[in-house]
Amino acid sequence: MFKQEEIVQFLKNYGFIYPDSEIYGGLSNAWDYGPVGVLLKNNLKNVWWTEFVTKTKNAVGLDCAIINNPKTYIASGHLANFSDPLIDCKYCKQRFRADKLLEEKNISASESMSNEHLLDLIKQNNIVCPNCGKMEWTPIKKFNLMFKTFIGVTEDTLNTVYLRPETCQPIFTNFANVVRTSRMKLPFSICQIGKSFRNEISPGNFIFRTREFEQMEIEYFTHSEQSMDDFEMWLKKIKNFLFNTLEMDEKNFVFHNIPDGERAFYSKKTIDIEYAFPFGTKELWGLAHRGTYDLEQHIKHSNADLTYFDPNTNKRTIPEVIEPSVGLDRLFYAIICDKYSIEKVNDEEREVLHLPFNLAPYKVSVLPLANKLSAQSEEIFNMLLNNNISSNYDSSGSIGKRYRRADAIGTPFCVTIDFDTEKDGCVTIRNRDSMKQERIKIENILNFIKK
Repeated sequence: MFKQEEIVQFLKNYGFIYPDSEIYGGLSNAWDYGPVGVLLKNNLKNVWWTEFVTKTKNAVGLDCAIINNPKTYIASGHLANFSDPLIDCKYCKQRFRADKLLEEKNISASESMSNEHLLDLIKQNNIVCPNCGKMEWTPIKKFNLMFKTFIGVTEDTLNTVYLRPETCQPIFTNFANVVRTSRMKLPFSICQIGKSFRNEISPGNFIFRTREFEQMEIEYFTHSEQSMDDFEMWLKKIKNFLFNTLEMDEKNFVFHNIPDGERAFYSKKTIDIEYAFPFGTKELWGLAHRGTYDLEQHIKHSNADLTYFDPNTNKRTIPEVIEPSVGLDRLFYAIICDKYSIEKVNDEEREVLHLPFNLAPYKVSVLPLANKLSAQSEEIFNMLLNNNISSNYDSSGSIGKRYRRADAIGTPFCVTIDFDTEKDGCVTIRNRDSMKQERIKIENILNFIKK
């Protein structure tokens, strides 16, 4: 396992991720996706969407507003309860999440613990301030994570709104609209990819915990009597996506069944799917049985009819909900950790990202052996682009260095145009993983790549 700083440096060096506003000193735990990173991120979104929406029966998507009517978050409980336990060091004035201070010492702290209980644990275990080493703590208080802003020119209570802290609530408020316009029968999925915002007390660990992040979320509405079976079905679907579609290493995962008393009060069952990141094994993907809680809350607060008419029973019911939710940025980070390696080749080292073909930012790197071969090389490059094969063109440096750059960003194939190409109409294709090379006709390149 590589250290986190090694992974971060690798991603910065090759254009995956940059520190936000770097020329102004940056912004704490804010990151920008670079030219290569945005391609990988978009591929990851496309693969998820294809798997869970395009290829799935009774699944539709939404793209909802980031700013919603604030009553949405009164109903969901976010304005009253969406908070973290904040503790201050009296000596250096630094602020921390009390539960995270405990977790860093391998002391479990559940969401259900009171502020007093958390503070007692901190004192009993002699946990000092990570910044100054003192143990002079204030009482713990709740800190609401909602980002507040205002609509219009007047900054007052009437014009206060919030950036959404998760993508699921607009799915619930649109439930009746989707049922009416899509005419789907239970069970069915409503899916969304989008930005969420949380004013985290202590963001960190690179892109694992940030204040602005992207979620890929599904709300699966189903009959009460089959909901537990559907929960297990979704667990299998997630495993298939991780281990077969994304080809991730199963040994890096832990499936943590959250016990009674530690999960959300409305949850009938929750499994945290955890990944072994460089800084520890932490939650990557959540699978929660939310029961009927969300729809009931919105029915109660809006007086809208969010029930479902079941044509089999001629009765109206409130469906139960299974929620598979994954942070896109966390999944991006996990894939990098899973696929990055440094390998010995003829007493030299090469950095290589063994991405599956469907995730690779570029599928092909076109490499002319010399600049005088650029005309034919650009013809091949344009042929690939015109056939929707994401490719890049690299003519800078020795051919060995160009192979190494392609390996590092996960490009599966390099196509080299040499001085014999004009004579025999052939190019050399190099495989990233095996490093084997074979010579094929130019007219066969597309079929070779598409296979």
